[in-house]
Amino acid sequence: MSLTRKPRSAGLAAERLSSCIQNQIRQIEALGISTQRGTFTTWDRITGRPFHNFISYQDLRASETVSAWNSSYTMMAAQGAMKLLFWVTRQKRFLAASLMVFSHQQVTFRLLWALAHYKQLSQAVAKGTCCFGTIDTWLLYKLTKGEVHATDYSNASSTGIFDPYQMCWSGLLCSALSLPLSILPKVKDTSHRFGSTDPSIFGVPIPIMSLMADQQAAMFGECCFDVGDVKITMGTGAFISINTGKKPHACMAGLYPLVGWVIGDEVVFLAEGNAADTGTAIKWAQGLGLFSDVQETSAIAYSVANSDGVCFAPLNDPKACASFMGLKPSTNKCHLVRAILESVAFRIRQLYQTMLRDNCIPITKICVDGGMCSNDFVMQLTTDLIGRKISRSTHHEMSCLGAAFAAGLRVGFWKNPEELKRLHTTDQTFVPRQAAQTAGQLGVVSGEYVPVLQSWEKALRRSMGWYN
Repeated sequence: MSLTRKPRSAGLAAERLSSCIQNQIRQIEALGISTQRGTFTTWDRITGRPFHNFISYQDLRASETVSAWNSSYTMMAAQGAMKLLFWVTRQKRFLAASLMVFSHQQVTFRLLWALAHYKQLSQAVAKGTCCFGTIDTWLLYKLTKGEVHATDYSNASSTGIFDPYQMCWSGLLCSALSLPLSILPKVKDTSHRFGSTDPSIFGVPIPIMSLMADQQAAMFGECCFDVGDVKITMGTGAFISINTGKKPHACMAGLYPLVGWVIGDEVVFLAEGNAADTGTAIKWAQGLGLFSDVQETSAIAYSVANSDGVCFAPLNDPKACASFMGLKPSTNKCHLVRAILESVAFRIRQLYQTMLRDNCIPITKICVDGGMCSNDFVMQLTTDLIGRKISRSTHHEMSCLGAAFAAGLRVGFWKNPEELKRLHTTDQTFVPRQAAQTAGQLGVVSGEYVPVLQSWEKALRRSMGWYN
């Protein structure tokens, strides 16, 4: 048996590299965490072992329960009671509650499903040893080696279990659904000293100074600090958010009030609408072989004058099917690619129109982020359809940037939001064509896209109810 030993020079090089890395880590003043919002897990408070895999926002196992609740007499009675309370008190939180409908993308019913189907989980709840958390809470728990079980207001408000008007977990909702309040994490400010990473992880403890939900973090990274600032995300899903200021906005047409961030004495609320799986459709089309590189899709769409009557119809409905409609012998793959890209812009326009109906807040600016915003065809079509100029940021990872900004403000690395605005740079500003600009301001579509949009809306209706 023989042993081989590394050359002394190699060992010295490794030591120097390790020392260099440690010196760099010691220069880190703070750590900020931004995570996808709707995915969660549960675990044992004593052992730290999870009871099940992460349950993502795309999980449909609770969709039947969601539908049953939304159409139940209990729900109708609750909505009626909230309308009556609003009429008596004129408090906006009762108006918002009267319009509330549940979604499978929210944590609420997926957590109920987990409580009903994982025996160890229900047993731990009974013993008082169960912890619940979205990804931010789980990462915080692991990074602090089980010392901290907490979240921030932006993540909490995105679960559907949080009351943004009372700024706490909704005891009324938890009681109605038999959700145990004991398993929920403590809710802290977005910029807050949540603890420090255990020294065994990075070699030195690093203060964790911010937690932030990804969409709110992207909004913060885009420096949308003023009332009326709008952020559009074109990622796996399409999101549109507007800064509504110091109070949650009671939405009438489907936008959802969220806490944007809580930093010091400042509390900022957003109203948000979303459409699932817009970006996922692009990856699906690539898998079919319609194109080899996503960067090609803009040129492919521009290579044909129109989509030749083809419509691609996705929708926020688990019982709807994604489908191409209007196929004919003259249809080629360029028409299919263009139809998919058009559908993304159409969905964003729908969300924008909802925001206009729901809001009396003047729009000050519109920023865009997400992987699909690099597609010039989608950007220009979206700009034309909404009739407003849209700015595309130079930076691509806006959620990470937002979490870093929030952490940096907490430790004094930056003094105030105005300093952050000076760091923000724009890659390109897309300006609507004149006819589209006038049409967008009136809330209608410019002439050439009227029949295309009407056909797409017809295709949406036909795609619904496919899975019964």
